[in-house]
Order: sequence, then C-alpha cells, then structure tokens
Amino acid sequence: MRKMAGVAALGNLASAIAVRAEEASIVAELKSGSEQAYDWLIAHYHQPIYSLVYRILSNPADAADTTQEVFLKVFRGMKRFNGESSLKTWLYRIAIHEASNQRRWWFRHKSKETSMEAQEDEDGNSFGLCHTLVDPGESPFELLAHEEIRARVEEELRQVSEPFRTVVLLRDIEGLSYEEVADVLQISLGTVKSRLIRGREALKKRLEAFVQQLGSELGGASGNARKDRAGSPDRTEVEAVKQ
Repeated sequence: MRKMAGVAALGNLASAIAVRAEEASIVAELKSGSEQAYDWLIAHYHQPIYSLVYRILSNPADAADTTQEVFLKVFRGMKRFNGESSLKTWLYRIAIHEASNQRRWWFRHKSKETSMEAQEDEDGNSFGLCHTLVDPGESPFELLAHEEIRARVEEELRQVSEPFRTVVLLRDIEGLSYEEVADVLQISLGTVKSRLIRGREALKKRLEAFVQQLGSELGGASGNARKDRAGSPDRTEVEAVKQ
C-alpha cells in the first residue's frame, strides 16, 4: 500500500511539474507578444471569466463589457506578471477586482436611473447553475423545479454579504480548489475555510423557507401524478431537493 501511495504521489508531482512547465512556456509567449498565445488565452479563459463576472454583476451587457476590460488589463499587465501565483488565479483576481469595481459603480450611479427597456431575463442565460442541476432524463416538472432552484439560489447568493459571498461563489460554483481561492483573494487557507463555512450557513438560512415550500409543492405534484399508480405521493424528489 505504501509503495502504491508513493507511486501515486510521484505521479501527481510529475503532473504538477508538467503543468507548471507548460504554463511557464505560455506565459513566456504572452510576454513576447505572441498572437497565438493570446488567442489561446481568450479561447481557454473567456467563458469562465465571463461566467464569474456575470454572477457578480447579474447583467449580461455589463458582464460582457467588464470581461473585455479584464482581458485588456491582462494584455497591458502581462509583462508585470511575476509567476508568484498561477495564471488562472491571477486572471480570476483581476476579474473579481474589475467586477467589484463595476458593481460599486452601479450602486452609486446606475441604480438611480430608470430604464425604459426591459432587462434581459437571466433565466434565459446559459451561464447559471442549470448546468449542474439539469439532467436530460428528468421530467418537464423536475426540469422546471430545477430551473426555479437555480434562479432562487443565484438570487439569494447575491444577498449574502461580503466577503463570504465571493468565497462561496469561487469554491462552490466556479469549482476552484481551496488553495486557488486563497490565491485569488490573497488570504490564508484557514480564512478561506472559515468564510466558506459562514457563507454556506448564511445561504442555507436564506433558502430554508424556499426549500420547505418547494418540498411541499414537489410532494404534492408528484403525488398527484402517481396517485393512480402508487396510491400515495412519491417523496424521492422532496428528499433530493432537501439534501
């Protein structure tokens, strides 16, 4: 067992070294002004960065503009990138900084304006939690329930106070590791874990009433759909939602 563990550890180390070597090569090309390297950077990171920014700003147009500004900052600042963090976490750090600035500006200025145009419904946007919730094999009712959950979770997460909201966003939605979150936010690993616990608890409290209500609705609707077959409501969906 020890031998196998040692082999696995060596394999992981070799993989990490290979990744760092590949990234160092890409960074060197970016610093030299390689057009192909910049094309790779945009192709590889544009959608994740847009997704992150959109979840902070909740407006597709603002998210698109801010994402463009993020990559402009990256292009202008690449020669100052010193490699102390990974390229990914450096990009995420710039994205959070720009999105936070845009959000503060919105609250100071744009929120005072009254728009004559209807805002685009974020339920129609593909960069939500629906990717992790929707199963193609589910019934239309279950898909509708998941869409409602996605929208409500996104809405309630926006109400969680900082700095807890950003940690939950990076770890639970963007899927960054604890170490990457710490690097992006430039805080200790212990602080990441502490904020994540408090952020998750705050989100859970905000969603408690909704989960109870949805559980009742799911139970009632599922029971009506299965009454002729089983004679009583199927609680599988309710328990799945509560978990």
